[in-house]
Amino acid sequence: MLDRREAIKTILENRGDAVVVTGLGSSTYDVASVEDHERNYYLWGAMGSAVPVGLGLAIARPDLDVVVITGDGEMLMGLGSLATVGVKSPPNLAIFVFDNGHYGETGMQQSHTGLTCSLTGVARASGIAGAIDVATRDELVTGRDLLAKRGEARFVTVKIRADEPPRVMPSRDGVEIKLRVQKAIGGLPQ
Repeated sequence: MLDRREAIKTILENRGDAVVVTGLGSSTYDVASVEDHERNYYLWGAMGSAVPVGLGLAIARPDLDVVVITGDGEMLMGLGSLATVGVKSPPNLAIFVFDNGHYGETGMQQSHTGLTCSLTGVARASGIAGAIDVATRDELVTGRDLLAKRGEARFVTVKIRADEPPRVMPSRDGVEIKLRVQKAIGGLPQ
C-alpha cells in the first residue's frame, strides 16, 4: 500500500496545465497539500460528482488535460458515471481513485472496495480498457505516465494505506473556486 501524500506528489509532479478536479474530503486535502493551484477544481459537498464534472469538462474543452482525483467512497457513489466515460472515452481525461478500502469521511468504516468490489474491474467492464491498479511506487510511476498518453480515457486505482494525514484546507467557497478555474482556463465554450 502506498502513502497517500507521496502518491499525490508523484501523480502531480508533471501535471503541466492540466485541470485537476477533486472529490470531497481527503482527495481535496491531498491535492491542496501539493499546491493550491489555480487549476484545482475542488468539489465540496458534491459526493459522487468528481468523475461527472471531470468528464463534462473534458468533453467541453478537448484542448485541456483533465485529471480527476477522488476516493473509493465517492467513486462507489458515482459508479454510473464510469459507463459514460467508457462510451465517450475522451482522450484528455485521466481518473485516479485513491482506494484505502474505507469510508474516510464518515468514520473509517470498511467500504465495498475493502470487501469484494474492484473499481478497476468496474471501469474495465464499463469500457475503459486500460484501467489499472497500482500499489507500489514503480506501478504508480507507470500510472502517472498515463497522464501524458492521449488516445482514450485512463483509469487508475491507487491502493493507499488507511490513514488520515493532517488536513490541508483550501478555499471552500464554490463560486470563488469556479471563477478561479474559469479564469485560468480561459472560460468554457458558449
